[in-house]
Amino acid sequence: MRSSEALPESVEPARLAGLQRWLAPLRGADVLTERNLTRTGKSWAIKTAGDAGFTLIELMIVMVLIITLASIGLTVYGNSITRAREATLKEDLFRMRDALDQYYADKSKYPASLQTLVEDKYMRAVPVDPFTNSAETWQTTMSEPEPGNPSAEPGVYDVKSGSEAIALDGSRYADWN
Repeated sequence: MRSSEALPESVEPARLAGLQRWLAPLRGADVLTERNLTRTGKSWAIKTAGDAGFTLIELMIVMVLIITLASIGLTVYGNSITRAREATLKEDLFRMRDALDQYYADKSKYPASLQTLVEDKYMRAVPVDPFTNSAETWQTTMSEPEPGNPSAEPGVYDVKSGSEAIALDGSRYADWN
């Protein structure tokens, strides 16, 4: 009921006081005033503090929306973490392969191991595989023996990830070139 509306003429002050004493304990209203009365059709009803809350269905709808948004956010976050790891893996593979090529160009042979690249200052350190979290799990491909020099030892020709996981594009990380 708007505060500008007056109480109905049929509600006398004495009767209002009687209603207050009788209805207040039952309905939770401390004082029966214009603000506690609301018009429902041709009759008047008493508004209580309980009438101002949310219904269970409203709360359930809000919870479903929050859960839906949170699950979408977590999925996007998880994919962005995976994309970042994939980018790191691509960069590490590129840098190690570039160091292998530089070593071969300088010494006309491939290094015996990835650690040889570090010892000869072609890399500062063997990078950590972002999917296995270890620098020891890189899979190396050894070069073919030279036909003109069969006594020469084969060296590391290529390097791949040691992870057996599947990338976002459906390929295996161990097969990346």
